[in-house]
Amino acid sequence: MATKPASLPLALYTYAELLGLAVGFLPVMALASVRHRGDVTRRIPGRWMRRFGRTASRLTPVWDFSWQGTPPADIGHAAYVVVSNHESNADPFLLTLLPWDMRWVAKEAVFELPLLGLLMRASGDIELRRGDRGSIGAMYDACLATLRGGLSVMMFPEGTRSRDGALLPFKDGAFRLAIEAQVPVLMLALAGTRDCMRKGALGLGRARAKVRVLESIPTAGLTEADVPALREQARARIGAAARELRRELA
Repeated sequence: MATKPASLPLALYTYAELLGLAVGFLPVMALASVRHRGDVTRRIPGRWMRRFGRTASRLTPVWDFSWQGTPPADIGHAAYVVVSNHESNADPFLLTLLPWDMRWVAKEAVFELPLLGLLMRASGDIELRRGDRGSIGAMYDACLATLRGGLSVMMFPEGTRSRDGALLPFKDGAFRLAIEAQVPVLMLALAGTRDCMRKGALGLGRARAKVRVLESIPTAGLTEADVPALREQARARIGAAARELRRELA
């Protein structure tokens, strides 16, 4: 995959664009958060957050994002646990192109970022503090309530970004959640975002990235004993699709 660093003017423009959009969206999202505070799914505030991500992605000349595949016909009103591989901090911007609402689970550090953290809190996305059993339990309860309310939940089962693009082991949480809620697992595979924003680097790369919507895996009738098999099935399918996408982008 051919990638080159963005020039300083383009990188500065992109960061300024993100800052300007964040400042503009924050009061609207804060109002939406207050108006819909009684909704356990946080659908409307979350929809504004995805609009922010889509607008930012389309306005920057640095990234060329697209998606492919066929989403489930009922995803507008039926809940799924959505899982994807995780290459970089640019992944959420790419995934906001997908045409359905989701509530996201993100680690505590994302919620602590200046301005972006405020947007995440206003959007109603779900915070996770690693190693904190209370936080894990609260996250799990929020996810279950969201799924039972008919809204999908988005998780990165690797738990962190891969430095070299290799697919890391998947954690059990997303798959245990899907089985307990008896909702399907909807798989996504993405490629190219590692070159947009590399882990540990401040610079931006000029790159194309794609996400592909794969077939879902039903969980009806599965039990906790089926978590490992479900996890590895999803990892194998996502890994194979991600490799195909990398070849397409090369």
